[in-house]
Amino acid sequence: MIPHAGAMHLLDGVLSWDADRIRCLSRSHRDRQNPLRMDGRLSALCGIEYAAQAMAIHGALAGNVATRPRLGYLASLREVRCSRPLLDDLEGDLIVEAERMMGEESHLIYGFEVRVGDVEVLRGRAAVVLEASRAGS
Repeated sequence: MIPHAGAMHLLDGVLSWDADRIRCLSRSHRDRQNPLRMDGRLSALCGIEYAAQAMAIHGALAGNVATRPRLGYLASLREVRCSRPLLDDLEGDLIVEAERMMGEESHLIYGFEVRVGDVEVLRGRAAVVLEASRAGS
C-alpha cells in the first residue's frame, strides 16, 4: 500500500478508517534502527513521514479495489505545528491520524495529527498529488 520496503514501513497497524479518515498506530519511533534517525535521534518533524504513510494507506483502503493504488507525492505542507523537538524519547505509542479534507481525482488535501495519548506532537495539512492512472494498471 505504500511505496516503501523493510524498515521504512513506519506504521504498525490501522486502528480504524472510513471514507474520510484513518487512525494508525506506530511503535517504530522507539526503534534504534529507525532509518529516519539522524545522529541517533528522531526529529519530531519525521512525524510528517508517518502521516504521509497513513495518507497512502487511507488512499489504498478507500480507493477502488479493482484498480492498483496510484502513487502519491507530497506536494506541500501548510500550518505545520510541532510541540516538541524529538519523537524517540516518547515512551508511548504514536497515534497517527489523517483526514481527507477535500479532493478531486488527482489532488487531495489531508489534515494530519501525530500524538501520544492525549498529547499532540505534530499537526498540519498536506497537499497530495496522485500519479495519473496508467493504461493497463
